Amino acid sequence: MKVTVIGYWGAYPQVERATSSYLLECDGFTCLLDCGSGVLSRLQKYKSISDLDAIVLSHYHHDHIADVGSLQYAFLIDNLLHQRNRTWPIYGHHENEERFQSLFHTATEGKAYKAGDVMTIGPFQFQFLKTVHPVPCYAMKITDGKSTIVYTADTSFFEDLIPFCQNADLLIAESSFYKGMDSTSAGHMTSDECGKIANRASVRELWLTHLPHFGNVSELKREASEEYDGKIYLADEGLSWEA
Repeated sequence: MKVTVIGYWGAYPQVERATSSYLLECDGFTCLLDCGSGVLSRLQKYKSISDLDAIVLSHYHHDHIADVGSLQYAFLIDNLLHQRNRTWPIYGHHENEERFQSLFHTATEGKAYKAGDVMTIGPFQFQFLKTVHPVPCYAMKITDGKSTIVYTADTSFFEDLIPFCQNADLLIAESSFYKGMDSTSAGHMTSDECGKIANRASVRELWLTHLPHFGNVSELKREASEEYDGKIYLADEGLSWEA
């Protein structure tokens, strides 16, 4: 199993970068976790449109889905160029009917998940945990039967994240705010809260992502390290993990 950062900024993409998106690969199967602003352009440095097999969305805020529409048209063009009628699945929750229905397009089909679901997508088994965010959003635990990664998506800290992340090989945790800031009202986490989760859940590696557009982001890593003494990386395009 391999995961690669495609986009990692919160809110909007910085120059030559993208918001939330992660490329997940195993046994020839390629899955995209979230598809934010700027993702389609950055993705093609690593994979062609035809290489994608599925897309899984955590929620419907624009910094996580802005390029879904562009990707749907890319799939349509890809089918026309190759003279075929392939349909790509896009997984999303059903708590916003209008957004869920937008996942259906000429070359894409929406597939619904809900809290507590255990779902097989290609070689992966996904589990979903509803997070604490202003709109319905889901963290994902993903395993290929050998290794496990957890993607918190957008959330403020809550205790149920600890058992959900327990013993993960990789935790991709959103760190939108710095230590001591009020992140709860915005539905996000601070750097030290990410470190606390990683420590209490005994994860093997921590990535800080969904980075803020203010302050010195290198401080996020230092602050998380006060709570967790394992490997910590700031998300950046191309950062990858493989097991």
